[in-house]
Amino acid sequence: MKVKRSEMWRAAVLLLITGCVCASVPEEPADRAAPSDGYCSWITRAQPHGAGGRREGFSEFRLRVEGDPEHYQPGSTYRVSLYATNPAYFRGFTLIALKEGHNGDQEEDYAGNFQIIDEEDTQFMTNCPPAVTESTPRRRTRIQVFWTAPPSGSGCVLLKASIVQRKIISFQDEGSLTKRMCEKEPLYGETTDKPLLDCCACGTAKYRVTFYGNWSEKLHPKDYPRRANHWSALIGASHSKNYILWEYGGYASDGVKQVAELGSPVKMEEEIRQKGDEVLTVIKMKAQWPAWQPLNVRAAPSAEFSVDRTRHLMSFLTMLGPSPDWNVGLSSEDLCTRECGWVQKVVQDLIPWDAGTDSGVTYESPNMPATPQEKIRPLTSLDHPQSPFYDPEGGAITPVARVVVERIARKGEQCNIVPDNVDDIVADIAQEEKEEDDTPETCIYSNWSPWSACSSSTCEKGKRMRQRMLKAQLDLSVPCPHTQDFEPCMGPGCSDEDASTCMMSEWITWSPCSMSCGAGVRSRERYVKQFPDDGFACTHPTEETEPCTVNEDCSPSSCLVTEWGEWDACSATCGLGMKRRERMVKMPPSDGSICGAEVVEVEKCMMPECHTIPCLLSPWSDWSDCSVTCGKGTRMRQRMLKSPAELGECNEELEQMEKCMLPECPMDCLMSEWSEWSECSKSCGKGHLIRTRMITLEPQFGGDPCPETTQKKTCKIKKCNQGGINSDERKRRKEDRKKRRNKQGREESADELAGCKMKPWSAWTDCTKLCGGGIQERLMTAKKRYKNAQLTSCKDRKEIRACNVHPC
Repeated sequence: MKVKRSEMWRAAVLLLITGCVCASVPEEPADRAAPSDGYCSWITRAQPHGAGGRREGFSEFRLRVEGDPEHYQPGSTYRVSLYATNPAYFRGFTLIALKEGHNGDQEEDYAGNFQIIDEEDTQFMTNCPPAVTESTPRRRTRIQVFWTAPPSGSGCVLLKASIVQRKIISFQDEGSLTKRMCEKEPLYGETTDKPLLDCCACGTAKYRVTFYGNWSEKLHPKDYPRRANHWSALIGASHSKNYILWEYGGYASDGVKQVAELGSPVKMEEEIRQKGDEVLTVIKMKAQWPAWQPLNVRAAPSAEFSVDRTRHLMSFLTMLGPSPDWNVGLSSEDLCTRECGWVQKVVQDLIPWDAGTDSGVTYESPNMPATPQEKIRPLTSLDHPQSPFYDPEGGAITPVARVVVERIARKGEQCNIVPDNVDDIVADIAQEEKEEDDTPETCIYSNWSPWSACSSSTCEKGKRMRQRMLKAQLDLSVPCPHTQDFEPCMGPGCSDEDASTCMMSEWITWSPCSMSCGAGVRSRERYVKQFPDDGFACTHPTEETEPCTVNEDCSPSSCLVTEWGEWDACSATCGLGMKRRERMVKMPPSDGSICGAEVVEVEKCMMPECHTIPCLLSPWSDWSDCSVTCGKGTRMRQRMLKSPAELGECNEELEQMEKCMLPECPMDCLMSEWSEWSECSKSCGKGHLIRTRMITLEPQFGGDPCPETTQKKTCKIKKCNQGGINSDERKRRKEDRKKRRNKQGREESADELAGCKMKPWSAWTDCTKLCGGGIQERLMTAKKRYKNAQLTSCKDRKEIRACNVHPC
């Protein structure tokens, strides 16, 4: 009887999960739990199955962590690959991360967290959440996932893989499918670790440090500052252990503060140069605007520096702007090895740290000096809800930069007689030869230009060139050497210098057709041979498909069905539930019979145990600033729900708001509109006009004072006629008027004008308004007119003045 392919696969997976192939699995004692008992314990107890069993020296399948590190940085994320060498392939797999010395019976035995990269390839195992397995069983040569390392104090970790191949063979041993990584000495701890031993290396070494800024809107989308994002000028040094540029747990110097808050390296460079013999090389790179660009647009900045036995530490810092006082960098990175040699390469992902000089919590927070100054510390995802790196689950911050420090030359006699490798020594010798500068002091040159592109676009050897300009020749009798320099090179992807190149393998052979009868598809794959060192993913396709046909004259009773769809979500949110998946009939039997293929599958699923827990809440955050700068406003504070939402509904409030009162806002004086101008105060000659306005609101709480309430301007209607009276007569009348004024004071009682005698001024009329600015009038009329007086010399006179100008 022929067994269907899907049934064979389910049998294969069942054998892998239960581990019960009687011929190869020893019987367990009666007092020991069955392999399926316990938390994921069936995975860690899986044994090799099938005819092949465990094979010594097996190397067809490998588990690799990008960069092949032996240590992990707590909280850092690594790319993990499981791949087969050509022509091998695998159909299924299981991947776990287990604390060393633990057997996997409890949830606490597992270390770190996996992240799915391609959901079509990988998924979390339903019955064992920490484990990763295949999404669909198919032929493959490589899978990739991300793994975030556990927190500090977790010890060593074993990454273990199991492979399901053609004949249900599972490999899980201490060979190529197990990767052991131990915790790196704390880099982001309370203080920066200082070297415990003196350096015993001989000679000097030269390094190139390259800075890759990965702070981008794609990787860090929250509140990303689109307009002004940049990296400040990088500043650092190679130095002795007696000098510390900056350190975690220490306080920022004036130079560090200037870099951290303003992005200026001037003060920091001054501090470094003041250290004299404690510093060997000052490291500088230019600022980058904007913060991130693809490497095909702008090359990553780099600088070269040297180290020796006494000055074997390297430190640097650069500000990410805009920010309150956030930076990245290395502190006292030791480039001397215990074997009296020089480190070949250091690759470090960087997270931002706080200089402790400013209290801002967002990229563009206003200047808020920290008083007193705080210690330098790394930022975390739980610092403040408004932080751009905030994560309510407390996950690791995605690195914002990567730094690569690589040795490019060594000089002098080396203590460690065993070379790293032959190519390294050859490269060092060649570099030493180039380092010798035989330029006469009488020849003044410009700096060398950047290297040109390689003349070869393939992996054949070519040349590249750089140039410099002879600016002055102080002694014409001394010849100046060449102004061009050449060196061998190869095309993109052929040398280690092109770290951003993605190298692919050749295509493997086509897979069998997906259908045993009729039209189907087949696929072929290739894998990434070299990932870019800059952290970017390869964009080249790794799989191709094409249609295929098998046995076009299919039997009339055959039934064609599609591939199985995805599993539905578990019917229960906690405890035991059910899930199902379906597939469709693509072509029913041509003879009209019923399709016998199974189109629905149902299986049990286990969610976390159902139980309720009390609300776990974080402490309240500090109250925010008042919503106004003066007067009445509001302020708020927040806290987080730390317990998972599926473990019970929490009705506790997570946000509070209250009123706040700041000093009263200043109120300026308010004035009404000006009134119309009054009539001229004189009927002839020069007089004046007047207009007024009133105060509608007196100034309060330091507001602007009130301006003038009355304005006056002159007016001239026509010249007054004196009536032809002779000068003696005018003189006599003038003296009479003077005598009357002396008698009656300043008030005119019977003013005499030329040619007429006037009555005294009348009393002022009542004010037209009780408040807000009114007008009063008074009149002077003619009492007697002389015979020789002209009509124009004896007209009535009127005066106007403002009154009651106080506000109502």
